[in-house]
Amino acid sequence: MFHSVSSFARAGATALGILLFPQLTSAQDIIKTDPTIKTMTEQVSAQELERLVRGLVSFETRHSLSTVKDKKKGIGAARNWAQAEMEKAAATSGGRMTVTQDKYIVKADGRRIKEDVEMANVMATLKGTDPNDDRVFIVSGHIDSRNTDVMDVKGKAPGANDDGSGTAAVIELARVMAKQQFPATIIFVCVQGEEQGLYGAKHLAEKAKAENWNLVAMLNNDMIGNSFSDETNLKDNTRVRIFSEGVPAFETPEMAALRKSIGGENDSRSRQLARYMKEMTARYVPQLEVVLNYRTDRFLRGGDHTPFSQAGFTAIRVCEMNENYQYQHQNVRTENGINYGDFPEHVDFEYVRKNTAMNLATLANLALAPASPEEVGVVTSNLTNQTELRWKAPSKGERPIGYYILMRETSSPMWEKKIYVDGTTTTLPYSKDNYFFAVQAVDAEGHESLPVVPKPLR
Repeated sequence: MFHSVSSFARAGATALGILLFPQLTSAQDIIKTDPTIKTMTEQVSAQELERLVRGLVSFETRHSLSTVKDKKKGIGAARNWAQAEMEKAAATSGGRMTVTQDKYIVKADGRRIKEDVEMANVMATLKGTDPNDDRVFIVSGHIDSRNTDVMDVKGKAPGANDDGSGTAAVIELARVMAKQQFPATIIFVCVQGEEQGLYGAKHLAEKAKAENWNLVAMLNNDMIGNSFSDETNLKDNTRVRIFSEGVPAFETPEMAALRKSIGGENDSRSRQLARYMKEMTARYVPQLEVVLNYRTDRFLRGGDHTPFSQAGFTAIRVCEMNENYQYQHQNVRTENGINYGDFPEHVDFEYVRKNTAMNLATLANLALAPASPEEVGVVTSNLTNQTELRWKAPSKGERPIGYYILMRETSSPMWEKKIYVDGTTTTLPYSKDNYFFAVQAVDAEGHESLPVVPKPLR
């Protein structure tokens, strides 16, 4: 568990001024939180999330190929409803949030798209307040639903959990965060076409790449509301999985050579984001533990984070700890006394609330923090039992008040120590051969950037 030490930072802590040993002093750990972020997490409402999920279910099906002409049924009505909900949030933003349906054409693919079709992502963009900060953060859920036959466009597909829960979380995040100001831009998006082939996510990832967005992190929320599994009969709303890739999908030969040279298979940018979310959850969301799943996704499944990873962006998937396959991708029916179908009655809305608060704590801290340090390196030109690290301050946005050096043994999955420094170089009395290191920027209030793993400097 990590700690915000903004009071020390404001006092001008010197190099090596703070060393944290959580494994030795857990009984005395002090966790400092930003009161504004804490208040926002407490404003996330289980009742509001339930209202949103039931609203989504009311359209009977949200299949991506269903009607767009009916005002009460189908994907078209659902998209318009989501836009209206986001516009309510935008009305409280002082003009900083804008809402749109980003429409795009999906060509027939001979599989799940029989003929060319127009789809749309419903997007609420909360513009950053710092004109010199071009960072973008995306949080998403997919608005479309399906039943057993992925090509059945008329059968009831309530989609309360898959992915009504993730879509409701996105709309609720927009509602709570619209009133606040962040230096960086946050995009809340309900993507379409996930069940037909991740089309909405592909469209948005391609757009971000083509327009050269400085997209720092993408959080995909897909099924975050079920806390009771079939077969194993586990009941647990205190744990949630975060899936993150190890070896980047877009890895170049040069990146592969660097990864092999430093042993960085567990230190991709997505892994750093997943660890960051685990830390923020421990700070801000009681009774919720993040379980880091070191896979891109589950077997036989996929999610909207994948197109972003493939495009070279940092992306993760948030997913419930225990799934229930009696409700997923099932025709609505009763069989052998079991009620199949993805209905609101099967959703644990307190669990959705906690998972939504986790997203909020992560997004708010990242969007308020300085950008990550640049050109982070570890000097490897000499044989020494010390570690010399060098980096540069971020070139855009707020200038950090200082930096944290993160440190862990090579066998540890989580960072174990945080060392505060106020310059852009430091020498530590620990061997670079025995530990992994990273550097993150911090502001006076204790908001921390994503960590950056150093490259060898020869």
